[in-house]
Amino acid sequence: MEDDSSAPETPGESACPLLNEQLPKGKGPGLFSVRWGLAFILHISLFVTYSQRVDLSIAIVAMVNSTGQQMSLNVSADVCPGPSPAPPNTSQPTDIKAPVYDWTPETCGLLLSSFSSGYLITQIPGGYLLGIVGWKPVLGIGLLLSSILSLLVPSAAELGVVYLALIQALRGLSQGVIFPAVYTLWTKWAPPQELTCLMNFADAGTTLGTFFTLMVGGITCQILGWPAFFYIFGGVSCVWCVLWFFLVFEDPDSHPCISTMEKEYITSASTQKGPCHSWSLPLFSMLKCGPLWAIAVAYFCCDWLFYTLLTLLPMYLNRILHLDTGESGFLSAPPYVGNWLGHIGTGLLGDFLVAKSLLQLGTMRKLFTTLGMLCPAALVLVVSYIGCNYIAAVILFTLSMTLISMTGAGFAVNLLDVAPRYAGFLHGVINTLANLSGMVAPSVAGFLNSQDTLPGWRNVFFLSGAINLCGVIFYLIFGRADIQDWARVDSIP
Repeated sequence: MEDDSSAPETPGESACPLLNEQLPKGKGPGLFSVRWGLAFILHISLFVTYSQRVDLSIAIVAMVNSTGQQMSLNVSADVCPGPSPAPPNTSQPTDIKAPVYDWTPETCGLLLSSFSSGYLITQIPGGYLLGIVGWKPVLGIGLLLSSILSLLVPSAAELGVVYLALIQALRGLSQGVIFPAVYTLWTKWAPPQELTCLMNFADAGTTLGTFFTLMVGGITCQILGWPAFFYIFGGVSCVWCVLWFFLVFEDPDSHPCISTMEKEYITSASTQKGPCHSWSLPLFSMLKCGPLWAIAVAYFCCDWLFYTLLTLLPMYLNRILHLDTGESGFLSAPPYVGNWLGHIGTGLLGDFLVAKSLLQLGTMRKLFTTLGMLCPAALVLVVSYIGCNYIAAVILFTLSMTLISMTGAGFAVNLLDVAPRYAGFLHGVINTLANLSGMVAPSVAGFLNSQDTLPGWRNVFFLSGAINLCGVIFYLIFGRADIQDWARVDSIP
């Protein structure tokens, strides 16, 4: 089969011949099409995925005896006027018969980090495997196993810390294959004109899942007990996974209900002409590919800021602004809503700008990457200079999390431009490297703000901004949006 995207007429980042192809008329974006139905299904699936990633961090407050008392130790002297930190944990009603454990803060940290240790292991092998057996079984089995393991969390906790840490690691192992599969999925289902908006809409489910679980999980633990929280969420997730296997199909050719016109529209404009990679991979070409390194560096730098906000925002609201646990939890929610809306809006805007020829694809990727990395970094830096105005702080944090979603139309989808055939495997590699920043950033931030002062937090935000600036410069120099020669159909090894 001849690769329609080979030998682009104009070299460089602006080359994207698929966007200029004459496609079947009348088959443009449609919210009731099969491909948008798949995006909605994936939105829910990623909602489930992220609800399982944050469930223990919510439930552990009710699982641990006097967690609030332990967590309020070593709080700095007054920075902002306000009430004392939250009193010892009283969220567990006395009539709820749920186990409570005497775990230290170090033990809690170990349990919460166990997920990441497993998550990093399966990204690369999962990305390699799905190119051979297909994305549907890899994604479906990974999500189903993670859902089943959620049901085992209460029993594992009763057996001991080691068993619960093992379950957490296994859940991470199960979910490590999911996002590489998502990238392979869209190479078969997304026309270039809709790639950014389809992928961003599906990915927005991660933020919505985090927000919903944070808001509902605490109430569930309080009313029904924390074991019921895992049984209910895990049970619903298992039911969804069973339905998922009947609702999705590997590609348009295998879907029984898709119309002929839509199938022709998708296959004629697909970002990937031909099959995914086989057993062999052009590893040397990948290693010396500047555009891939640009994506990897941008991922690492942006994740540094993202994980800093994700893990430390409630702590900042509590220790610096002296908001109690309930207030800080409630005020931590708006940034997630902003990020969810930003994902959806950014995807639509990015595809619109390219479709109307207002921006070339490469220019759009770099513009959205720059705005999505530098603006959030600047906004969180301003937070450390506004003093004790918690309303302004929440507004700035919300704007920051909203604008960071612009990277979803930038480097985050760029792999599907430069190497669609290997997108699943490469995302596994790059996301593994990027998640290292998620492991390091909170520790570095803890060292810089060990005294919990505004100058200490200012250093945290300055460092995040400097790292993001370096990532943007590197991406602007080496980033591209045209398919690489070694990733074309006629260069299969």
